[in-house]
Amino acid sequence: MRTRAMSATFLVMYCVLLFDVVGVLGDVGTAASYDPPYLPTRCGGYSEDQFPPGDLFAAVSDGLWDNGASCGRKYRVRCISGPKRPCKVRSIVVQVVDLCSHDPCPATLQLSNKAFTAISKIDAKVNVEYAQI
Repeated sequence: MRTRAMSATFLVMYCVLLFDVVGVLGDVGTAASYDPPYLPTRCGGYSEDQFPPGDLFAAVSDGLWDNGASCGRKYRVRCISGPKRPCKVRSIVVQVVDLCSHDPCPATLQLSNKAFTAISKIDAKVNVEYAQI
């Protein structure tokens, strides 16, 4: 009986570790970086207080914008592929602060430069996995 309990515990811990390593387990889209100026935004206007600590934030495409309801939402984002194997092995959490300013938006998520360099080694559009948290 004790062996079964240990096996179940091991399985749970393995799944938690796997999720942490894999990272996101969500939708698939694209991400690109976007340059300052970041103000004004559709979410917080000219307020600097809207930006999260660490400057990991994003502007989102129409599909995620949800008529502005996405303001303040947080997404765990992980690079999964792109040109020249750009992905860093980590996921980050970004906060939505804006609607993409281009029409059509060049990516599902436009990440601040700091956020983008946290997941990609090169400055080119990448494929990402993302999930709202």
